[in-house]
Amino acid sequence: MLGNFLIGLREGIEAALVVSILLTYLVRTNRHSLIRFVWYGVAAAAAVSVLIAVGLETISSDLSATLEPIFAGVVSFVAVGFVTWMIFWMKRSARTISADLRNQLDSAATSGGALAVASMAFVAVLREGAETAIFFWAAAHATGNSLASVVGLVLGLATAVVVGWAFYRSAATVNLAKFFKITGILLVFVAAGVLSYGIHEFQEVGWLPGGSNVLVDLSGVLIEGTFLATLVAGLFNLKPTTTTLQVIGYAAYSVTVLYFLLRNKVSPTPAEPKSADLSSVPSS
Repeated sequence: MLGNFLIGLREGIEAALVVSILLTYLVRTNRHSLIRFVWYGVAAAAAVSVLIAVGLETISSDLSATLEPIFAGVVSFVAVGFVTWMIFWMKRSARTISADLRNQLDSAATSGGALAVASMAFVAVLREGAETAIFFWAAAHATGNSLASVVGLVLGLATAVVVGWAFYRSAATVNLAKFFKITGILLVFVAAGVLSYGIHEFQEVGWLPGGSNVLVDLSGVLIEGTFLATLVAGLFNLKPTTTTLQVIGYAAYSVTVLYFLLRNKVSPTPAEPKSADLSSVPSS
C-alpha cells in the first residue's frame, strides 16, 4: 500500500504540476477560452491510463499458468525501465519545467489553436498516467494485495490533487528539486522490489537460474498479515523468501541508480529557481 501511495503521489504531483502551470498561464495571458480544452486533454489521458491498467489485468488473467509469469516478468522489467527514466527525467527537468511548458503552450496555441492545446495537455498527462498504470500493475502484483494497492494509489492521487490545487492557487511554494529527489530515492527501492519480483517470475518458468537457491529467509519474522510484513511488502515489494539472484538484482539496481541520482553534477548554465512558485508567469 505504501509503495503504491508513493507511486500515486509522485506521478500525480507531476501531472498536477503540469496542469496547474498550463491553467495558470492561460489565465494570466487572458486565454480563458482555451482552459476547457486543457481539461479535455486531461480527461482523455486519464481515461486512456485507466484502460492501460485494465488491459494489463485482463491480459494477465486470461493467460495460462505458464504464460502469466512471463507476462508479469516482462511488464515488471518495463515498469522498472519507465520509472528509472522518469526519476532521471524529473531530476533534469524540475528546474525548467515551468518555462518549458509555457513555451510549448505558446507554440501550440499560436500554431494549432484549441486542438493543439488539448493535444499538448493529453500527451503531458498521458506520459505520467501510462507510467503510473504500468508501474502500479507491476507493484500490485509484486505485493500480491490488490485491494491495498488500489487504496494506496487512490490516496496518493488524491493527495496529489490537493497539492496540485495548492500550486494553482499559489498557496504553496515547494522546492521541486528537493521534493523529486526525496521521492526519487524512495521510488528506487520500490522499483528494485519490482525488479526482484520480475526476476522471481522468470525463475519460476526457468528463464533465469537459481529459483530454488534461497539466500534470505525471513518467513519467521515477516509473517503474512502482520503489520511488519505489510509494511515491507508495501514499501519495498519484498517477500519473506528471496533468492540469491533476486538479492543481487535488488542490490545492484539500488546502488547503481542511487549513485547516479545523488551525485552532484555542476551545470554550466544558470537554472531557473527550484520552487514551484508560479508568480513569475507574465500577466496580460
